[in-house]
Amino acid sequence: MGHHHISEVSNEKYVFTGRSKAIVGLVFLVGLILTFIGMNQIKHEAAHDSGDAHVEEHATVENELPVHTVSMQEGHQEHGDEAHAEGAHTTEEAHASEEAHAGASHEGEHVEEHGSHHGPTWITRLWANLLLNSYYFMLFAVGALFFLAVNYAANAGWSTLLKRIIESISSYLPVGIITLGLVLYFGKEHLYHWVAYLNQGLDPGQAGYDKILAGKDWFLSTGWLLIGVPTIMVIWWIFRIVLVRLSHKEDEEGGVSNFKKSITYSAAFLVVFAFSFSMLSWLVMMSIDPHWYSTMYSVYNFAIAFVTSLTVICFFTLYLKAKGYMEVVSDEVIHDLGKFMFAFSIFWGYIFICQFLLIWYANITEESIYFAQRLTPNFKWFFRTNIIMCFALPFLILMMRNAKRNPKVLLVAGSMILLGHWLDLFIMIMPGTVGQSAQIGMLEVGLTMTFAGLFIFWVLHNLSQRNLYAKNHPYLLESANHDVGV
Repeated sequence: MGHHHISEVSNEKYVFTGRSKAIVGLVFLVGLILTFIGMNQIKHEAAHDSGDAHVEEHATVENELPVHTVSMQEGHQEHGDEAHAEGAHTTEEAHASEEAHAGASHEGEHVEEHGSHHGPTWITRLWANLLLNSYYFMLFAVGALFFLAVNYAANAGWSTLLKRIIESISSYLPVGIITLGLVLYFGKEHLYHWVAYLNQGLDPGQAGYDKILAGKDWFLSTGWLLIGVPTIMVIWWIFRIVLVRLSHKEDEEGGVSNFKKSITYSAAFLVVFAFSFSMLSWLVMMSIDPHWYSTMYSVYNFAIAFVTSLTVICFFTLYLKAKGYMEVVSDEVIHDLGKFMFAFSIFWGYIFICQFLLIWYANITEESIYFAQRLTPNFKWFFRTNIIMCFALPFLILMMRNAKRNPKVLLVAGSMILLGHWLDLFIMIMPGTVGQSAQIGMLEVGLTMTFAGLFIFWVLHNLSQRNLYAKNHPYLLESANHDVGV
């Protein structure tokens, strides 16, 4: 149903009240408390089980055999044995199991020594969770910046009323740069076993030499990790500064000159983003399992970033409307946000199944190890729940037209999306860091609440600094009168 024509949009400013600050601060504080309780809990458990540490370490290594050891389909055991023999660089047949297995273990020795040198200790689990949350909340900011640029480049008018919300979410990017940069700098040896390996400088023929990692040392290096990743995010931040400054000038000066410049810079950002985000996701996430790679991995990470940022935009919009702000934002605009959430949940599902089926069907041991690790008894429940929360439930809930206009339904579906993709990253990070002992406890819940409190406070504070509407944007009235026509 349409709505009456709007000819003017009044100034409106969000007030970040003391009560709201107290609630967000409480979330942050409770998160810190739970984090410290969780840390002490797992430290106590580690001390209690210290007598069995060697047994647990060997069990972890056995469950995490990295390259030439696990076949994904049980019916292809013979194929897996042959892959063992190939990994050992021998000419023996796979059925000569004793000799071939001894040779195949040569490459696995490095992983046993370095890939699990830190083991599933409490400090490793802490760094893994810090990586998860610093990366996850950074994705919200960069996804919002991408959405801002896409709207400019596409000359989209429907989302103009949401522009300040999108800009405020992207303002978290410097916090993401700092938190992720600190995690990579101080936690790299606990998160990436290739760091410890490359620091040894082993030559071919030496014990523990890993041909695969040695062949990737031009890219997998501390220089790329500690300088390249922050540099990429700083470049994104520079683009964000330029676009927001042009938006400020647009508010002050009017006209379309600054709008046209924003289109140019947005187009440039999209090109830079396509390459730089791929590199960042390879370095930060895919190198956790450095023997494995997927050409679809960066697109998979982008799908996570975009659908979660759309959901966060929707949540802040619904929050402001519930507080009596942004009444000019119609159900038509909310409907389109819901359609984006629906569409990119399907997109994520498409990328997920394409990556999974190609690896499953080919059943090449070097590739299938990634999913084999995530289909073990400890991770199988997480793996299946992830698919349900990220795809099945959002798909079924948002399928109906009215569901995309109902705030309560959007909150339920959006919560599934956000929790599901947090679990998605959990599954991506934990097998290669913490190993098969990974679980969700107070530490995981507490750190997530801490980052959530910081993120929400930062965004709402930024939102309160300016008028909620881009006053002189040429498409402002188009957005206010947006009608999907159904």
